[in-house]
Amino acid sequence: MTWRATVLTLFPDMFPGPLGVSLAGKALASGLWSLEARDIRDSATDRHRSVDDTPAGGGPGMVLRADVLAVAIDAADANRDRPHLLMSPRGRPLTQSLVAELAAGPGPLIVCGRFEGVDQRVIEARNLTEVSIGDYVLSGGEIAAMVLVDACVRLLPGVMGKQASGEDESFSEGLLEYPQYTRPQEFEGRGIPEILISGDHAKVAAWRKAEAEALTRARRPDLWASRPGQKGTKNKTDG
Repeated sequence: MTWRATVLTLFPDMFPGPLGVSLAGKALASGLWSLEARDIRDSATDRHRSVDDTPAGGGPGMVLRADVLAVAIDAADANRDRPHLLMSPRGRPLTQSLVAELAAGPGPLIVCGRFEGVDQRVIEARNLTEVSIGDYVLSGGEIAAMVLVDACVRLLPGVMGKQASGEDESFSEGLLEYPQYTRPQEFEGRGIPEILISGDHAKVAAWRKAEAEALTRARRPDLWASRPGQKGTKNKTDG
């Protein structure tokens, strides 16, 4: 079965966007995965195609209506046989383990929020899992949805030239990736570490592991602390 992503958005023309080029675009064109962007406004019932209203209790901005969004979700996936996600800054962090989980499934239905957010009742009624790509706020969920889809697509069979490319990189083992080098051997007085051109594969592997561990300890102590056998408090910075 082809992995498929369905995106519910107020701006379907934003897709495929970056997903239509490079690895993801080639895989999309060759049928390794499919993408459908559906306009939430198509589920509106009035002549103005209204999808939002003022927040209950007052306050600035507008809120996406539960009734309109529920109809859009049901029309896109009546069987509810795959993950239903809502891109939201308050959601579960998008980690490589979650990406791998989603890539191994049939593909998600993704709701892209706008305005001040989405009526909580449709989140509960349609069992939407909120997912965040980071601790910041975007204008809407479309760019976040692209990030999630791109991360998943590159893990699909046949997308990357060498499967090892996806198994030996940042977060694959709970570590950041080690430094990479290529030709020329000298660049502005900086050389490639001798061990990488020694031909000793065991020493190269040990060097890479040590570098990955050092980078993770320095830059992501939360990841380092969460590794088995490590002591420390996990900070909430992942996502």
